[in-house]
Parts: sequence; C-alpha cells; structure tokens
Amino acid sequence: MLSVRVDADTMARTRWAPSPAAEALAWLRLTAASRRHPVFGDPGPLARACLAHPDVALLADLLPRAGDTYTPDLLTPQPGADGQGRDLLGEQIAQIEAAAQDALETQVFTYTRTHWNRPLLATTRRIAESGRMQRRLANGLARFWRDALAESWPELRSILDQDIAHRATAIATQGIGRALGALHPDMEWAGDAVTLATSWEGEIDATGRDLVLAPGVLNWPDVIVQVDTPGQFVLYYPAQRIGAGRGHRPGRIAQVVGDTRAVLLVDLETPRSTTELAARIGCAPGNVSYHLGALHRARLVTKVRDGRYVLYQRTTHAAVLLEEARN
Repeated sequence: MLSVRVDADTMARTRWAPSPAAEALAWLRLTAASRRHPVFGDPGPLARACLAHPDVALLADLLPRAGDTYTPDLLTPQPGADGQGRDLLGEQIAQIEAAAQDALETQVFTYTRTHWNRPLLATTRRIAESGRMQRRLANGLARFWRDALAESWPELRSILDQDIAHRATAIATQGIGRALGALHPDMEWAGDAVTLATSWEGEIDATGRDLVLAPGVLNWPDVIVQVDTPGQFVLYYPAQRIGAGRGHRPGRIAQVVGDTRAVLLVDLETPRSTTELAARIGCAPGNVSYHLGALHRARLVTKVRDGRYVLYQRTTHAAVLLEEARN
C-alpha cells in the first residue's frame, strides 16, 4: 500500500489538468515496444517512422520496458494552470529543455539503476553527461507529437476535458475527499491521505505542496505517481469511460443480431483484438469473445493472428448489412 500524505494546504492547492507530454510518452512507449493500446489500437506507421529520428529514439530509450518501473519525471513536467488559455505542450517542452543538469543526472543515472532491469546505454549516458540531453529530449518530444499525435489531440483532449468536468461536478456535490477516492478502484481517501493499492509499501509526504491530478487516455489503465522533481507532485489516473460508445450507431441491424453484436460489427471497420473491443464497448473480454465466436461462425467477421494477438474485422457482407440497416 502506498500512502500519499496531504494536509489542508495541499487540498487548497489541488487542481486538475491534462498532460500532453504524458500522453505522448505513453504513445511512444507503445510504439517502441510494438504494442497496441487496449482502446486506440496500433500506434501506426507514422509513429513507428518517428523512431528513426535520433532525438525520438533517445527519448524512447529513457522509457521503461518490460520489468522496468520508472520513467524520469523530467520527461513529463507538471502541467501548468489555466489549461484552456495556454499552450500546455509548449510549456512542458520548455521545462524539459530547462531541466537542471544535476536533476537530470540523478533521475537518468541513479533512479534508472535502481528501478530498471537493464543498464543505461553507453551512448545515452554520454549524451546525458554532455549537457545536450535536455535540448534533444525536448526536440524528440516535439517531433513525435507533431508527426504522431497532433492530429488526434482534439479527440483525446475532449475525453480529458469531459473527465475533468465530471470530477468538478463530483467535488461540488460530494466533496473533494470522495472525489479523490473515486478516481480509481485501487485508490481510497483516508481523511489525511490518498492510498493506492500497490505491490510495495511506502509513504509520500505531499503536505504543503501543489497536487495536480491528470486524467490519462493513452496511459490507460495505469495509475502513476510522479514525485521526483522538487516542488512537483502529479498523480495520473485513467480517464473515465474511455472507448465507451465511441462511434457506435448500429441502426436496425441490432434487431437481427442483438445490440452487443451490432455494436461490435460497427467497431470492426478496422481490425481489433478482443481486449481492445472489450475496453471500447465496456464489456468483459469473455463476453466479447463469445459474441465474436458467433459472428465468426455466421461469417460476419474474419480473424487473423498478428503476433500475440488475434484480430477480428467485419466482412464485406457484414458491411453491406450495416449499410442497409442504416438506410
């Protein structure tokens, strides 16, 4: 159990804000590991092409891999206030470039050695020691954002803003304590602390400090605590209802195959795994698998293996049925 100790001053300085840098790093981590997001799927060829840029590759090398448990906090600076009126990403990129050399070396050298299962690459170490790493990391983030995420940001920002609006309503009607305890099933409000169910014991003293709560989309479903940069404390939690109801308009075909199978067919314009579909439509993976089996036997979906995943996609016949049902 991890306990985050707070006081009245912390509560008075608690605010919500999205973190574009955190979203970009989550997408880059999936890209570098050749993994798929449970809701948004494959990062795509544009994201993968970015890895050929040396600054993006440097940034990716500082992200945790399988078994690692740490991301240098300097890569995701605490998002600023007044998120509606400022360039949040631009501010975060500027903070990365301005990071103090001693803080960078502590996080990149000491903390990765403690929390990673792999050694830091010699080339990465030399860049860090040279004093040029901050500028290259800032450039890598800007480059990856421009090529891989900028076009999708309005949709992602809408999800984050909806979550923040929901939390604001919860604070107004239930109080900030209950709102904090409702951020995630593994989080609870203990009166003077936020507790998180983790595999290790510990306590973080956040008294007298700003507490920024950042909903996450691309790092969903993880809860992440960021405390290593002096004066900055950020708690990332998964935004609510990610993927639920996204673009689902099954029309009259639901009267033939049922609501769940109709929604699945609508969402299978592109290949998706069972896990992705479950997250997108808000059903248990076993339930989704059952319905996919029925649709496959009816020749309304195809399935192919792609590495560790089995991907389903609707057939041409299913697409025709959907179109006819909408007309």
